[in-house]
Amino acid sequence: MTDADLNSRLQFLREVEQLKDTLRSAYTRNGRTESVADHSWRLALLVMTFADHLPDVDLLRLLKICVLHDLGEAIHGDIPAPDQDLDSPKSEQERNDFLSLIAPLPASIRSEFLSLWDEYENGVTREAKAAKALDKIETILQHNQGANPDNFDYAFNLAYGKTHTDGVPVAAALRTMLDAETQSKAGPQASDN
Repeated sequence: MTDADLNSRLQFLREVEQLKDTLRSAYTRNGRTESVADHSWRLALLVMTFADHLPDVDLLRLLKICVLHDLGEAIHGDIPAPDQDLDSPKSEQERNDFLSLIAPLPASIRSEFLSLWDEYENGVTREAKAAKALDKIETILQHNQGANPDNFDYAFNLAYGKTHTDGVPVAAALRTMLDAETQSKAGPQASDN
């Protein structure tokens, strides 16, 4: 390993540190705005916690996907869930930002990271499907747990990402529990949707 190789990897790590300051539209239980890094960390922990309920999934591959899936948001930010088109892949801008961030890395690592990011976007493999489903679960969990403003749209969560969560049994089971919490928080607004 050369100094140039070490420095290129450090350059990448310095650039992606931006993710710690990239904010989402969710709030923590103490009312602090959640960062994308916060979300990605808990998504990875969620996967580890329920790994025994994810049969036939390559856990290391799944964890890598979870860590990388929102990395492109470090440059131009997160698009809040209500503003996303869940049936289409992430924006070309986010992919370009991801490519920009991984540019300093050695070619083999760049190739692996891009392959994992694209795998998530395409959502075809067991690992990508699990990542997408649990990504939605983590978001709903945070929305239910956070100290949100009075006008927070809990009812949105009742349909959010359902096509992804329904396809992964552990996510579907968690979804049932979280939907009950969401329903109680949404109150009358849930009946209007």
